[in-house]
Amino acid sequence: MRKIVSIAAIALLGLAIAGCSKPASEPEASASSDAAAPSEAAVWTPALPAPGKYEVTTSDGKPDGTTEIRADMGYTDTPPKGLAESGVVKLTDGKVCFDPSGKTAPDRCYTESVRAADGSFTATDDKGVTVNVKPAA
Repeated sequence: MRKIVSIAAIALLGLAIAGCSKPASEPEASASSDAAAPSEAAVWTPALPAPGKYEVTTSDGKPDGTTEIRADMGYTDTPPKGLAESGVVKLTDGKVCFDPSGKTAPDRCYTESVRAADGSFTATDDKGVTVNVKPAA
């Protein structure tokens, strides 16, 4: 019985703390045609991407392949042509980095934009090349 009471007390304490740290309410998004575009004014907090499959296109809209991120933060990049690459996704200096397993190739790191309502975002590498990323349907 003490365990149940202790667990319930810890759960309530966690909820109380979560409620205290809730940020000020954000304005509601408008229903305009660019509602799916990432907001330039919003601030992105570096975080690992959610597990799932993502479609990647170049800045001019050409397919650049897919990236699948697993729950263990392993990834597989599959280009439109050529061999797939696998490795580990990690955060380094506020950037999302892809570390290819078993290769001497350097990590590929990206600064990502704020996620749009549909989950899409842009990712810019250290050379300034930007790609568009969206969850696969």
